[in-house]
Amino acid sequence: MSISRRSFFVLAGASTAGTILAAPLKELYARQARGESIKGIGYSSLQSDPNGLLDLPFGFQYRVFSRTGDIMSDGKPVPGDHDGMAAFPGAQGTTILVRNHELSPDEVTKPKVDAPAEKQYDSLCRGGTTTLIVGRNRELIKDFASLAGTYRNCAGGPTPWGSWISCEENTSTPADNQPGAVTNVSKLHGYNFEVPSSATEPVNPIPLVAMGRFNHEAVAVDPKSGIVYQTEDRGDGLFYRFIPNFAGNLQAGGVLEALKIKDMPQAITKTNFPVGQPMAVEWVRIDDVNPVKDTVRVEGFAKGAAQFSRGEGIWYGNGELYFCSTDGGELELGQVWRYVPNNSRHGSTLELFVEPNEQNTLDGPDNVVVSPLGDLFICEDGEGEQFVVGITPQGELYDFARNALNESEFAGACFSPDGRTMFVNIQDPGITFAIWGPWRKFGK
Repeated sequence: MSISRRSFFVLAGASTAGTILAAPLKELYARQARGESIKGIGYSSLQSDPNGLLDLPFGFQYRVFSRTGDIMSDGKPVPGDHDGMAAFPGAQGTTILVRNHELSPDEVTKPKVDAPAEKQYDSLCRGGTTTLIVGRNRELIKDFASLAGTYRNCAGGPTPWGSWISCEENTSTPADNQPGAVTNVSKLHGYNFEVPSSATEPVNPIPLVAMGRFNHEAVAVDPKSGIVYQTEDRGDGLFYRFIPNFAGNLQAGGVLEALKIKDMPQAITKTNFPVGQPMAVEWVRIDDVNPVKDTVRVEGFAKGAAQFSRGEGIWYGNGELYFCSTDGGELELGQVWRYVPNNSRHGSTLELFVEPNEQNTLDGPDNVVVSPLGDLFICEDGEGEQFVVGITPQGELYDFARNALNESEFAGACFSPDGRTMFVNIQDPGITFAIWGPWRKFGK
């Protein structure tokens, strides 16, 4: 489906030249909360949801399915803490969703990802993934556990060969165990795991050790090279790439490297970087990819790699990669970075794409997806009201959806293979939405 990039200027209440004419909806809510008058204020219009779940632009609608506690096709309850997610083409026009569950061992009040003992990586852990088959009518057909026994599966990313890489955002080891503690583990954690979208039952959980043992957040694959880019959710985290020995076969090993800004060794990117200025990059090799301690980032930084403050979602689109630093920026409200591999003029480059430093514009960018129209959609995980925020290719921001239920984060935004449906989660209490509407109406 071809969608004009002009479309969301209309959703944002902006002119076709990109000049923002209206205040973000967040400003309206902020003024209301302060008891201030909003009479006469223009703002990007989201329609109030009578069900109190999801506010959307006029003409858009949603369907809810797979709530935490619902009974799945495999007879187990839907696990809690819905998080990162991707969509894949299924048989007869269906969409296959593979969805993370960011569950820790101590979250005993929420259903875990349940599977037979032999299909659990670590029987003491509750995280993993579920797979959902969704029909053309956007109704759930089938759902089941597909990866079990992992620790805090926060985000991940789809591969061009039709699988989901699920990332552990934790580096616990049995050496850290305390007597009787509910957070104890039986194996090393901090790995990626691969889940084919074609799986019909829980997969054998095989850690992709060569991709590094660290506080993984998300991955994105460059389909041209097969290189996998990775973010790290630490205040002093790095930005990595994994060059597989054989493209499409991550279990066959490869080389792990961390990004270094050329002529700026050990750059701290959280503040004092100009927006829109491409910088040449280099890469430093990580030798100890599977350390006993959580030291991958320590090795990379010592070799000159740049630090990114809490790297979160990453997505490939338009020949570029976009990733979020959720508390980067002068006010710690977040940054979005753009990495261009093999730029024809400058080689590979990195630039700060947006850093609004304004809570009513962007607060805590987390999961990200490049939409079919070329805009980014960012899932917020900030303070107070939570939004799905759109960003145009020119760096203009607008509100697309608001969590009208509570202040839990959005997560897992992705699009169906035909581009007609956005899927997204509210993490707590754990709800998945299918969103559709007049995407074409706003095109040329």
